[in-house]
Amino acid sequence: MPSDAGAQAHHRALESLYAAAPVNELFQSRLRIPESGCSVIDFEVEEGLYHAAGAAHGTIYFKMLDDAAFYAANSMITDMFLLTTAFNLLLTRPMKAGKARAEGRWISGRRRVLVADAHIVDASGEEVARGTGTFMRSRISLSSLPGYGAAG
Repeated sequence: MPSDAGAQAHHRALESLYAAAPVNELFQSRLRIPESGCSVIDFEVEEGLYHAAGAAHGTIYFKMLDDAAFYAANSMITDMFLLTTAFNLLLTRPMKAGKARAEGRWISGRRRVLVADAHIVDASGEEVARGTGTFMRSRISLSSLPGYGAAG
């Protein structure tokens, strides 16, 4: 891993990358990487994200779990962008409108394949979902991506 200053710069650059991704214009969310191997995404569940039975659709669960685990893993890798190769979800409770938080944690790997997990806590403090992902190094340099390193 880089020096503490290098790690902090990498974390801020990843936060900027997240903010710059076009898909994140669809969600009210903000990524923070407090330390290497950890990520936090605070987000808002809106009724526009509900399925027909009046609770959050599975797409919001997957998106936030995958992103939280992904950024926890990519915080450990400073040169290349990671790709999700597999992700397992466990949806445990319906999620309603309000604030929620996804927290990601790197588990293992640094060379080619990394494993990380994440969980979501809803506005009432209850865990509503958890997941584990496998991420592989791509051939895409982080420094080549729009948003990586931009002031966020």
